[in-house]
Amino acid sequence: MFDIGFSELLVIAVVALVVLGPERLPKAARFAGLWVRRARTQWDSVKQELERELHADEIKRQFRDVQASVQDTEAQLRASGEAVRREAEQMRQDVARHGDDVAAAADEPVMTGPAPGSPASVAQHVVAADAVEVDEPVRDAMAPPGIDGTAPRAAAPVEPAPVGAPHPDTAQNAPLPRDEQAPR
Repeated sequence: MFDIGFSELLVIAVVALVVLGPERLPKAARFAGLWVRRARTQWDSVKQELERELHADEIKRQFRDVQASVQDTEAQLRASGEAVRREAEQMRQDVARHGDDVAAAADEPVMTGPAPGSPASVAQHVVAADAVEVDEPVRDAMAPPGIDGTAPRAAAPVEPAPVGAPHPDTAQNAPLPRDEQAPR
């Protein structure tokens, strides 16, 4: 602000002492200090107000930037949604045009299982070079047991045990009659 050194302040103090005298100088110094304090306080409040305004302007600018980016994103989403709708409508029209072709193709048999020549198909039909002829029919490796009729059938059904009879697996752990029990 002002470039006032110690020597200038000393000259001002001597002039004030000569002009005002020793009786009025302390009151004048207090009065000058009060005005300097008020000026500093006013300057600080103006500075704080400017900083708040600048900060508010920066926040408003950032808000406008975010709002613009949100609007751009919304426009992009609407455009992509419209493109998806047009593509879906095009597919519907294609299906409607080719629906008769699909209905005619539905009468043809549908192949299930791996595609011919694929690794899964080849793996099912690989036979070892020293394979021994077996009388069992060849089963599809992907079929669960029992579907093709080659799975072993269960033995004849077991008759249920009479009520109160011990289970055959637990017969060895059954309690002994009283006369065969070990002495205590």
